[in-house]
Amino acid sequence: MANVVVIGSQWGDEGKGKIVDWLSERADVVVRFQGGHNAGHTLVVDGVSYKLSLLPSGVVRQGKLSVIGNGVVFDPHAFVAERKRLTEQGVTIDPSSLRIADNAALILSLHRELDATRENANSGTKIGTTGRGIGPAYEDKVGRRAIRVMDLAHPESLPERIERLLAHHNALRRGLGQEEIDAAAILEELTSVAGEIVPYMDRVWRLLDERRKAGARILFEGAQGTLLDIDHGTYPFVTSSNTVAGQAAAGSGLGPGSLGFVLGITKAYTTRVGEGPFPSEQDNEIGQFLGEKGREFGTVTGRKRRCGWFDAVLVRQAVAINGIDGLALTKLDVLDGLEEIKVVTGYELDGRRIDYLPASLSEQKRVEPIYESFEGWQATTAGARSWSDLPAQAIKYVRHIEELVAAPVTLLSTSPEREDTILVRDPFQD
Repeated sequence: MANVVVIGSQWGDEGKGKIVDWLSERADVVVRFQGGHNAGHTLVVDGVSYKLSLLPSGVVRQGKLSVIGNGVVFDPHAFVAERKRLTEQGVTIDPSSLRIADNAALILSLHRELDATRENANSGTKIGTTGRGIGPAYEDKVGRRAIRVMDLAHPESLPERIERLLAHHNALRRGLGQEEIDAAAILEELTSVAGEIVPYMDRVWRLLDERRKAGARILFEGAQGTLLDIDHGTYPFVTSSNTVAGQAAAGSGLGPGSLGFVLGITKAYTTRVGEGPFPSEQDNEIGQFLGEKGREFGTVTGRKRRCGWFDAVLVRQAVAINGIDGLALTKLDVLDGLEEIKVVTGYELDGRRIDYLPASLSEQKRVEPIYESFEGWQATTAGARSWSDLPAQAIKYVRHIEELVAAPVTLLSTSPEREDTILVRDPFQD
């Protein structure tokens, strides 16, 4: 049995929720290893929709252990609210089914305020963040001043931790012309919720090592996508963490030799939320068609997603960076009915052809996509559960994508329903 790492191969929103839920039924442990509550999954189980933004997808299934790893920045109040919402839907969440890494850094109200202040300022590049404090929390983690989950178990140490944190943040706030934060307010913010967090705290690195040695199947669940990675994405229009497969090891404490099969969730076209370069964007009737038919609105924010043609250059780059073993191709049915479908096969930059996305923002803005056109199909792919159910042109499209990105399609999703999935190869049986 192989463990499985699930990552997005584009700008996120590739449909990871359904695939992770489909895989979580086969897994024993589901681990979130990066990000925060700034990205979400919508799961549909037995006709009931569950919206998750912080909790791993395994929480909606009985008998699974869910783990929030140390690579996640953890908002304790968002956790309490999400747990309450799911409990009201009949989901049982307790320390027997969920563990939180004791060394995970916390998101506080001051992080959310700083995030919003920067995003709303008229003094620079607008990144398009969710305003949930993710970036500032990671800054404090790297700056070695973060308050972590383990600190909630030792309230006597909190005043010293808060003082160190506010020495930085109050200086920032003075520079921004904002009122300073009182240490007592942060102490109350933490102590008021500590009792609801501490029972879930654990040494996750040891827990996962023990489960691995016992033969458990572990599913590592990523948020966002490769092109939002802080190092490998369209910087600075990226998230604040590493979203690539290698982070599953660092963000959970389980060695890289135990990661196993890397599954890249890939949409049959391309979308992104927020600002930044998007070579294949279709700001026209095609983009509108894809957005409306694909219901392209963010799970967490409700923001409308920008839409464009499939970009094989970007996905091929993601395959290399992540070591992707197979693709889970989603939303093929959204392309049903189009007379012509285009795919980006290369770029032109300043008169020369290139086969990669440059790291430079100025060059990313200048690349011109080179398209290859395909004949569309009028028959429907929605609900197909075997290759024989697919139109010939749809199969041709999928096969050509495999060639262009140098990775096989392992799963093919043909609707939001979990049963509407064509399984080519079970990642857990690798």
